[in-house]
Amino acid sequence: MKELLYLKDDQLKDLIEKLFVSYREIFLDSKKVLDKYSIGLAHNKVIHLLSMYEGISISDLLKRLKVTKQSLNRVLKDLIKLEIVDFKKDDQDTRVKHVFLNDKGKTISEEIFQAQKKRIYNALLNSKSEEVLNFDSVLHKILNG
Repeated sequence: MKELLYLKDDQLKDLIEKLFVSYREIFLDSKKVLDKYSIGLAHNKVIHLLSMYEGISISDLLKRLKVTKQSLNRVLKDLIKLEIVDFKKDDQDTRVKHVFLNDKGKTISEEIFQAQKKRIYNALLNSKSEEVLNFDSVLHKILNG
């Protein structure tokens, strides 16, 4: 980190705090929707990934979530009870299951997205275009280590 000598530990801690609080606030925005369906943050994460990666395999879902099979199974059981997910066996390898949001699941996903979108949309709308591009670039670098 020699090239970042101008950044002090306190500044980095402050950035980490802002990322943490931003994450928390974005998910708190959707709490009313989650409460309406008696689901929580873990369910929200799965629903989000299913909306982004339609037909994702259970194995890939586990990799993206970085959770145990037991944790994922608990959440999937709840989503099955709510009747918002469908499963399909792979055409080539029947041991592989793919997960999809059905119409009800897509509706819930959209409700969650609409609740979360407002805060981010307003922040981006009230930022200069170069700030948005730089922010996105920095986020990609954080994600990719």
